[in-house]
Amino acid sequence: MEPTSVGDVPEADQQTTQLRAQLAIDAAGIGTFDWDLTTGRLSWDARLVEMFGYDAATFEQTIEAFNTRLHPDDLPRVTEALKHVIATRGELETDYRILLPDGDTRWVSARGRGLGTAPGPATRVIGVAYDVTAEVASEARVSRVLEAMPAGFYSLDAGWRFAHVNAQAEKLLGRTRDELLGQVIWDAFPATVNGVFEESYRQAVATGQPVAFDAHYPEPLNGWYELRAWPTPDGLSVYFLEVTERRHAEAQAERATRRLTLLAQVSAELAGTLDVEAAAARLPRIVVPALADYCVLTVIDDDGHPRDVGTWHVDPAQRSVLDRYAEVRLDAMPLTSPVGMALHSNEAVTFAGDDVLELLPPGRARDLLTLLAPRTEVALPLRARGRTLGLLTLFYADGHQPTDADVTVAQDVADRAGLALDNARLFGQQQQMAEALQRSLLTEPPEPDHAEIVVRYLPAAEAARVGGDWYDAFLQPNGATTLVIGDVVGHDTAAAAAMGQVRSLLRGIAAYSDAGPAEVLRGLDSAMAVLQIDTLATAAVARLEQDDDERRRGVTRMVWANAGHLPPLALHPDGSVVVLADWKADLLLGVDSTVHRTESVVTLDRGSTVLLYTDGLIERRDADLDTGLHRLRTHLAALADLPLQQLCDELIARLVDGKPEDDVALVAVRLHPQDRPRPAEAGPNRVPDVVPEDPTLG
Repeated sequence: MEPTSVGDVPEADQQTTQLRAQLAIDAAGIGTFDWDLTTGRLSWDARLVEMFGYDAATFEQTIEAFNTRLHPDDLPRVTEALKHVIATRGELETDYRILLPDGDTRWVSARGRGLGTAPGPATRVIGVAYDVTAEVASEARVSRVLEAMPAGFYSLDAGWRFAHVNAQAEKLLGRTRDELLGQVIWDAFPATVNGVFEESYRQAVATGQPVAFDAHYPEPLNGWYELRAWPTPDGLSVYFLEVTERRHAEAQAERATRRLTLLAQVSAELAGTLDVEAAAARLPRIVVPALADYCVLTVIDDDGHPRDVGTWHVDPAQRSVLDRYAEVRLDAMPLTSPVGMALHSNEAVTFAGDDVLELLPPGRARDLLTLLAPRTEVALPLRARGRTLGLLTLFYADGHQPTDADVTVAQDVADRAGLALDNARLFGQQQQMAEALQRSLLTEPPEPDHAEIVVRYLPAAEAARVGGDWYDAFLQPNGATTLVIGDVVGHDTAAAAAMGQVRSLLRGIAAYSDAGPAEVLRGLDSAMAVLQIDTLATAAVARLEQDDDERRRGVTRMVWANAGHLPPLALHPDGSVVVLADWKADLLLGVDSTVHRTESVVTLDRGSTVLLYTDGLIERRDADLDTGLHRLRTHLAALADLPLQQLCDELIARLVDGKPEDDVALVAVRLHPQDRPRPAEAGPNRVPDVVPEDPTLG
C-alpha cells in the first residue's frame, strides 16, 4: 500500500482526530469564536455563549454583544488590541474582565489570529477563550502577599529585566516600579556588574539552585543587604533585606571584642612576670596593628629622665628605622614638643607628624622621622596614682586616622602599663625594706676555730622576702657554738614580726644565761607567756661542746633540744647520713610554758657536718614529710664531698630548684679536724672578745 499524505487521511481518522481535539477543548473549558469581518457575524460555540452569560436565544452574534459584556475599564484596551490584529493580521493575546447579568465579574483569557489575504487587513478573526478567574485570584493573593512583605522582592525575566517589584523593594532601592519595570538590572544598577551580585545571580540561573549571600552596594544606596535568589521558569526571583544597621552593630561588637581581647593580652603580659619593665617594653607588639601603625613605649627612670624601651612597626622593613629613631628622638625633642607636653600634662595629646618635624632640629632624628612619615601621632601618658610613669606614643600613616574609640582603648592600655610599673616600683621598695629587715634579723654566723658555719634563707613569696622561718648561730659566754632553727606558724608579715620577737628572746636568753638547749627553750616558752606573745612556733637548739679528752680524741659532743621541729641530720666523714632521734620532739613553743623540755646528746667525729632545716626544704604538695626527708638524706649523701658553701647551695637547688612552696631556712656546721691548721674555706677565726677563742668544756 502506498503511503498517504495528510490530505489523504481517511475520513474515519479525521473524525477521530477532531473528536480528540474536541474532548481536549471540553476538558480544558475552552470556548471558540469566529468573527467574520465581511458579514460582521460573530460565531461562538455553546461553551463561550454560556461563559458570557448568554443563551442561544439572547446571543445576537455581533461584536456589540461581546462589548456589552466587557468591563468598561477594559473595553478601550481590548478594542485597540482587536484593531491591531485586524490591521496586521497578527496574533491576539489579551486578558480582560466581563460583567455577567447577575453582577458577577469574571476574568477571561483570549488567544486568536487575524486571517486574510495579503496585502490588506484581516477579513476574519478566529480564536479561543477560557475562564482564568481562579488563576487571577491566586495571582492577586500572591501579589497582595508580596506587597505586604516587610522585605524587598523583585523578579527578573529571562532577559534580566525587572518583571515585578514590590513596595518594600521600591523603598530599599530608591526607585519606583514604573522606573524599574522592563529595565535590565545590570543597566539600572551598574555596581551589580562583575561582582558578587552578578556572579551569584548567574550561578543560580545556571545551576537551577538557590543562592544566599550578603553584599554591600555602594552609593547611592551605600548599604549592606542580605539576599536570597532562586531560579524560576520565567527567570529569577530575589528576596532581600537591608542589614546595614546589623552589620554596623556586628562590626562594633567585633571591635569591642578585639579591644577586650587586647586589654586581656596587656593584663596577661604585665601580670605574668615580675620584670614589669621588660613586659611593658613588649606592649607595642600587642598595640600594633590593633590600634596604630607603629608605636613607641617610654618609661621614666627613677632619676626622672624618660627613656624609650620598646617599639614596633606594622611594616617589618620599617622596624629598624623606628628603633633608630627611638634611640635619638628624646634627646632631640624640645620640652615644648607634644611628647613633652603629654609627659608633663598627664593628658593625651594628638598632633600632626609635620608638627614634630618642624620642632626637630636638623639631624639624625629628623631624618629618621622623615623616613617614617607619620601623618598623625597620639601621645598617651602612663598614669598611676596621680603620677606619670611613661608614655605610649601611637603613630598613624597617611590614610589612617585614630578614632575616639582607638584613643580610649589605647589610654586604657597606657594606664594599665602605668599601674603595673608603679606596682613594680612599690614592690621594689617593699622588697628593699624586707631585705633590710631580713638582714637585721638573720645575721651572719660567727666563725669559731675549726668550725665552719653556713646559713641560707630562701623565701617562698618574693614580695615578702621574709617569713616565719629563721635560723641563728652564735657563741655562748662559755665559748660553746649554738645553732638554732625555727618556724613561726603563718606566712605573712605578722608571722615575720613574731619570728623576730621569738628569735631575739631566744638569743638573749642563751647569750645571758649560758644555759643548755633544753633550758633555753624552757626560758623562751616562759618569756613568751609573760610577754603575751600569742603565737606558736617550732624550734631546735643544738650546742657543740668539747672537753680536753674529746679534743685529744678528735670528737665533739652535740647537745640538742627539739620543740616540735624536724630532726637534725648528721653527715659523717665516711659519707653516711643519719637522722638524729627520728622525729623525737617535745611540744611546740607557745602551747604550755610549764612543759618539761628534754635534751639529747650525740658524739660526732671531727669532719662531720650537722644540718638543721625548716620544712620548706622537704615539704611538697604531692608527697609527705617522710618522702621529703628521704630525698634530703639521698641528696646530702650524694653531695658529701663538696665544700660546705657549695653543698648548701646545691642541696637547695636540687630540692626546691629556686622556687620553694614554703620559706626555706637552714644552718649547717662542719667540724674540721683540730690537729691541722684551720682550712681556708672556714674563713677567719672571728669570735667575740668576751668568749674563749678555743673553748674546752667539761
